[in-house]
Amino acid sequence: MSLQGKKIILGITGGIAAYKMNYLVRDLIKNGAEVKVIMTRSAEDFVSPLTLSTLSRNEVFTDFYDENKNWKNHVELALWADMILIAPCTANTLAKITSGICDNFLMAVYMSAKCPVIVAPAMDLDMYAHPTVTRNLQIAESFGHQIIPAEFGELASGLIGQGRLAETETILKVLQDQFSDDVLSFAGKKFLITAGPTYENIDPVRFIGNHSSGKMGFEIAKKAAKKGAEVILISGPSSEKVDDKNITLHKVTSAQEMFDEVFKYYENVDIAIMSAAVADYTPKVKATEKIKKSENELTIELVKNKDILKTMGEQKSHQFLVGFALETQNEEENAKGKLIKKNLDMIILNSLRDEGAGFANSTNKIKIFTPTEEHSFDLKSKEEVANDILNFIEQKIVTK
Repeated sequence: MSLQGKKIILGITGGIAAYKMNYLVRDLIKNGAEVKVIMTRSAEDFVSPLTLSTLSRNEVFTDFYDENKNWKNHVELALWADMILIAPCTANTLAKITSGICDNFLMAVYMSAKCPVIVAPAMDLDMYAHPTVTRNLQIAESFGHQIIPAEFGELASGLIGQGRLAETETILKVLQDQFSDDVLSFAGKKFLITAGPTYENIDPVRFIGNHSSGKMGFEIAKKAAKKGAEVILISGPSSEKVDDKNITLHKVTSAQEMFDEVFKYYENVDIAIMSAAVADYTPKVKATEKIKKSENELTIELVKNKDILKTMGEQKSHQFLVGFALETQNEEENAKGKLIKKNLDMIILNSLRDEGAGFANSTNKIKIFTPTEEHSFDLKSKEEVANDILNFIEQKIVTK
């Protein structure tokens, strides 16, 4: 499979196998990838930044500042990438990954990234077999990172055993397989996706809100765009970002603003996924000046907001409509009731009683219900959950 247009960061650490990255970079470029290389200081003892810069046709990063004291933005670089590959990954860097030690430019980029990460370890056989390395590889895998196991063979020490960096052909194949999900299965489809919380003003400085980060909706939007969809993403207040020409981001604050924005586009979309945590109620009167503390009690009268999802269900014509249900009790019963009451094609349930699910986590655990089916999924990264959701929708719209 071609890697045409894929943005790959290659993090090279200080092992003898670093020299093989010259060949890997060459092959990645031949396959259409855009490659940016980050090297640790010790990696420079084994391979030349000039060679890698020439092969990648990009600047090679080694530190936060260049020789002219110009700062290198690790956050921008992290958000640029579709994939981070750390190869060869030494025991030292692996330990930093699993313990959160951020003492060089590569680790700063890694810890700022939202894309998938692949780790290809390489070290001498006794190091590779050490319990701490085994444990750290398991921890890295629990983070959702893919591990390309070291291979059996002759090592730089002269010993023979497992610890040799996987062959570049193997690494290339893993990268290609990682992007195989990016088949343009939603080409020509228009998506409307909502994300994040809404804030309902009490006065100019206070609001009613919730803990939604928007991450789940943003991940769905990014995955849909990679699969060829044209995405309209409507988000309440969120620090999440997107950088994809197929995604148009509209920022709103209140439930009423989200309602208005949704119905500007709903009529002309094919698939609507409503993952935003919209406030059910808003203050009846919003003070124009800051409310001063005076009495021991303050009563705020709330009125119900317009039900965006219910209205979408009532107006549904050709759209495939997906809702979310975040529950704390009677989860399945409440989700199934919402599915029918709001005329949805599909609802995604997550429970705050499931560890690692819900707001402000990088992971989620979901169940999907349609009027005739239900499917459970394990705890996964929100990126993987987004992929599960879109794969399920793809199956449904093919047979709809």
